[in-house]
Amino acid sequence: MNQLATPGLGSLMARRYLAGTVQLLLAITGFGLVMGWFVQMTVKTYRLVSDLPPEPDRYPWLGKTGALIFFAAWLLSWPTTISVLRQARKEEADKPPVRPIPPKL
Repeated sequence: MNQLATPGLGSLMARRYLAGTVQLLLAITGFGLVMGWFVQMTVKTYRLVSDLPPEPDRYPWLGKTGALIFFAAWLLSWPTTISVLRQARKEEADKPPVRPIPPKL
């Protein structure tokens, strides 16, 4: 969940609240900035298609900054993901082996 969906959600599901909150806030901020850039580009394209005079980009840094912030959230989620996987493997190894129940005839 942390690496393939949204950074922070997997951490929150694993009860790593501080790390998950930071990751999720960064991911939402980055996503919002990228969406702001996308809206800006959509308006620019609309003006070009409608033969309206072009306006200069008001915030040309939105897309790159948003992508970098989202990427930072994704990178921050890696240590948490690895920690959760290690903990799960350790807990699995600590469990006593389960004897299979033979089938009834």
